[in-house]
Amino acid sequence: MTLIRDSGFAPEDWPHGFTDNPREIAGENGAGLDLPSDATLEEIAARLPSLRLIRIAFASFADGRGFGLARQLRLMGYRGRLRAAGQLIADQYAMARRAGFDEVEISEADAKRQPEDSWLFRADWQAHDYQTRLRG
Repeated sequence: MTLIRDSGFAPEDWPHGFTDNPREIAGENGAGLDLPSDATLEEIAARLPSLRLIRIAFASFADGRGFGLARQLRLMGYRGRLRAAGQLIADQYAMARRAGFDEVEISEADAKRQPEDSWLFRADWQAHDYQTRLRG
């Protein structure tokens, strides 16, 4: 597994593991929460302040539901780490960052097919959006 951030590829630095059960998340050393792209957020809304990392799964690069979930979490006030994981491509990095993700997680095989320079090319995501280009 490879993490992608604005600075490029990074190793995993989350030592607490992940769970798909929000009730297993407690305290400073609680596991990160895994959410599928079709999750509903009502059941975790009250727990958002205690969540330190949420990982949203992307089963396919064509499935954009995870971007909507990320945006919804940020609008609900979530301030922790937000990770997109799975079948994403470098072209989606800027969209992931704008939706509220802090990082992207891909497999080692995907990292070989899409090397670090492909992702770094899109790392200046704030300067290359449509609205910024229109404003000049």
